[in-house]
Amino acid sequence: MTDYLHILRKYWGYNSFRGIQQKIIESIGSGRDTLGLMPTGGGKSITFQVPALAQSGLCLVITPLIALMKDQVNRLHSMGIKAAAIYSGMTHEQILVTLENCIFGDFKFLYVSPERLKSDLFQIKLRHMNISFITVDEAHCISQWGYDFRPSYLEISVIRQLLPNKPVLALTATATPRVVTDIQNKLQFVRPNVFRMSFERKNLAYIVQHTEDKPQELLNIFHRIDGSAIIYIRNRDKTRETASWLTENGIPALHYHAGLDNTDKDLRQSLWQKGEVRVIVATNAFGMGIDKANVRLVVHLDVPDSPEAYFQEAGRAGRDGKDAFAILLYNRSDRTKLLKRIQETFPSKEYIKKVYEDISSYYQMAVGDGFNITYEFNESDFCTKFKYFPVPLESALKILTRANYLNFRAEDENNSRIMFLLQKEELYKLYHLTPQNEKLIQSILRQYGGIFSQYVVIEERTLAEATGLDIESVYMMLKSFNQQRILHYIPRKIIPHITFTTRRVDTDEINLTDEIYEKREKEYEERINAMLKYAESENNCRSRMLLDYFGEHATEDCGKCDVCEQRHHPQKNQKNIEHAAESIAQILSDLRPHLLSDLHHQLPFPSSVISEAVQWLVQDEEVKITDGTITLK
Repeated sequence: MTDYLHILRKYWGYNSFRGIQQKIIESIGSGRDTLGLMPTGGGKSITFQVPALAQSGLCLVITPLIALMKDQVNRLHSMGIKAAAIYSGMTHEQILVTLENCIFGDFKFLYVSPERLKSDLFQIKLRHMNISFITVDEAHCISQWGYDFRPSYLEISVIRQLLPNKPVLALTATATPRVVTDIQNKLQFVRPNVFRMSFERKNLAYIVQHTEDKPQELLNIFHRIDGSAIIYIRNRDKTRETASWLTENGIPALHYHAGLDNTDKDLRQSLWQKGEVRVIVATNAFGMGIDKANVRLVVHLDVPDSPEAYFQEAGRAGRDGKDAFAILLYNRSDRTKLLKRIQETFPSKEYIKKVYEDISSYYQMAVGDGFNITYEFNESDFCTKFKYFPVPLESALKILTRANYLNFRAEDENNSRIMFLLQKEELYKLYHLTPQNEKLIQSILRQYGGIFSQYVVIEERTLAEATGLDIESVYMMLKSFNQQRILHYIPRKIIPHITFTTRRVDTDEINLTDEIYEKREKEYEERINAMLKYAESENNCRSRMLLDYFGEHATEDCGKCDVCEQRHHPQKNQKNIEHAAESIAQILSDLRPHLLSDLHHQLPFPSSVISEAVQWLVQDEEVKITDGTITLK
């Protein structure tokens, strides 16, 4: 244990481990297959990085998160630790060099995506690496019963066969008891070995706020609660609209979703992490691997489709241990929307078969052709030509992926590329360039060849390090050069791909088994119902409901959620109702009719409090309500 503590102090500056970190480190360090259940912010990376540094060899880290790979590799480099990553978008030469470095270069960590595991090149090179142990991040993805099952994770069993004597450390922040068992079976644990950190977050208040006017309630919340915040919304366009609306109302906000190019994502994330923008309004594409401890507030404008997703996203608040809030805004239409997702996520089998047939036609694939052929997938073009809506279409493609007829990858990344539009001698005639502009151009010319005749893959981070500029400046300069027609800059972006994993079959031969369709649909419906129960319950402690779902039974209520506040401090709620009633009476003192909906806009109280205050005034016969208006009697 002394060696582990020494490493922790040397590289991280901590004097002791937190929670179950030490037990997990000792377990994997002694060569035992290990599963660690740690909620968001529990310090998962330390549990594999410390034991890897304590022994010889290379730790193979399997994770689906490209942003996390890059972030952790850069962080390890800054600590003087040799690490590498392989991900989509790299050239064959870049991958080959990286693998060779891991064989001969005394590297300590190699991060790879699960899709990379089945590559013949990777498996050949892996046999020559001195692997210390295998780490599987987001391990719930290997379970068909997990909320985010990814078929590519099943390839890990092949790696276990290639490295039969190397232990596995599996890590996840969200797993029900059934998924915990399944993870160990799928990863071929020699014997069960699980370490659980309590999922209870004593500093986090879970609140469900019932309101028919979510935008106004959002403003009320930001006027009551200070600090950095995340707002989650399902719709990409709504992220932009909400961020603009907040900014117009004096709350600086930026939007974020998977459709933005990755450099733009990095820029927005950086501004938010540095506190230059208070709020990030995002789809669930935001958050994995985000290391910001002082988030005071996470608000969900839409209800997630599983307690696992909600717990993970809400858990990004208060990672510094200080008081924080996770607020779900809920109204009558949310139940209908949530139940509709069942049909969208599991369209009919006939629909799924039709998608397969149309995809095959789109790529002009004859029956019997197509084995292992990969295509870029222009989703908007396909939807236009074949008249599909994106949400059920993607659901059908995911089901076909689970059935192993094809492999749909919605988030394959293509690296940034540039090509000069001016010839080299013309660059020297540009007199308007700043010294920083010139420094960047010189760095590009030094590092990349053939850039005047073809597109060349670049890394903004590498250029930033070479020039002493920050990544944001490099990105903005490259965009400026693009606008000035000095060069053509194509930022990193996500391009979906489809691979036919079998030869095309006749549509009638497609077999969607109970395991792939009916059982998965039933489990998805159970998750939806669990979220509805959470949102609509008025008698159960929110924290206890979440803990029960994950198989952890709390002995007492949290005392912080809206239900506990109402139950244990009724006088506090009554006082709020009285204040709201006084404010309503003041507004109505002009003796004119006022719209009931306007009260929710004007008053800094939760909608439920305003509704109770109105009811109280009606019962006392102080006001009357007619056709949606309220007046003094």
